[in-house]
Amino acid sequence: MDKAAIIGVGQTKYDREKNKDFPELVYEAVRNALDDAGMELNDIDNVVTTSNDFFDGRTIACMGVADAAGSYGKDATNVEGDGTFSAVYGLMRTIGGTYNTTLITAHCKMSEVNPRKLFNQAFDPIYERMLGIDDVGSAGLQARAYMKRFGITDRQVAMIAVKNRNNGSNNPLVPATSYVSVEEVLNSPPLASPIKSLEASSFADGACAIILANQNKANKWAKKPIWVKGVGHCTDTYRLGERDLTYSNALAQAAKKAYQMAGINEPIRDLDVVEITENFSHQELMWYEALGFCRLGDGGKLIEAGSTEMSGELPVNPSGGALSANPVQVTGLARIAEAVLQLRGEAGRHQVSNVKTALAHGTHGICGQSQCVWILSNQEN
Repeated sequence: MDKAAIIGVGQTKYDREKNKDFPELVYEAVRNALDDAGMELNDIDNVVTTSNDFFDGRTIACMGVADAAGSYGKDATNVEGDGTFSAVYGLMRTIGGTYNTTLITAHCKMSEVNPRKLFNQAFDPIYERMLGIDDVGSAGLQARAYMKRFGITDRQVAMIAVKNRNNGSNNPLVPATSYVSVEEVLNSPPLASPIKSLEASSFADGACAIILANQNKANKWAKKPIWVKGVGHCTDTYRLGERDLTYSNALAQAAKKAYQMAGINEPIRDLDVVEITENFSHQELMWYEALGFCRLGDGGKLIEAGSTEMSGELPVNPSGGALSANPVQVTGLARIAEAVLQLRGEAGRHQVSNVKTALAHGTHGICGQSQCVWILSNQEN
């Protein structure tokens, strides 16, 4: 594909921002991204926003942030889903020849919604919604099926929560947390067996923005352009009963496409850092397997070996991931932003050394129905 690069990123803090509304959060992220790129709105050709009527509590929710996103007088569109999918749409616009630069934003305020009622709406209204099932209950079914099939232990799952939450303590954008131990995770209150409260992501408010540019503009504007080497996305079947909950075929297919485009043959060797969207601890183990970091069923062994720790062979979620802060819809775009910071050597206390190639991942839908994978590099060729 034609070359494109990320030349600016901007994030807000991911916390309960009850004193800020949607436009204020979006404006902050957009302003930060423009400043990061050394640009102004006149330098942006088109805008892609990420919003959802259910999450925002209004119809045509994207109109509420149009001015804050800088889309006035520009060609603009909206994606309802995870921010990584909005970025894919923005990428297509950028390399399509019509636009030179694209601004992508995502926002969410989980403090203003009832998650249980909200995620219940994702299920079939005739046969499933009346059961009261939501994201937590369905994740419990997924975790139980996965752990039983492959002999994954509670301790292995808890180790993911420990790794990511402790990594998050070094990230100034997520709520301050104290270090946790495996025992603390295992003894935390149950949510939906076998999931414990510390094994579920921490909902947050926030916004993120990135700026994409074609090769010509990227080399003109950016001091440290981060090049898009490959992308892939795939959506699994809708109903849980028609899906294999123990393995994400959608993620495997998305990763395969992204790897082919980027020339990645052995992910555990060819990647330097990974930012994964893990709404629940057990999902990170599943995503390891679908991303090809290990064989099917060996996700637990990978975390036990320390391979995905900050000092391991392939650090995963040095930012703390979704377990530290999960502003739904923003979470995947934040993974891209964090990967960019790693590739530029600007991640601060959670910086991984010698990063040249990174993977960023986003997911949308119950139990990871839709999956999106980005491969980024600080090397143009």
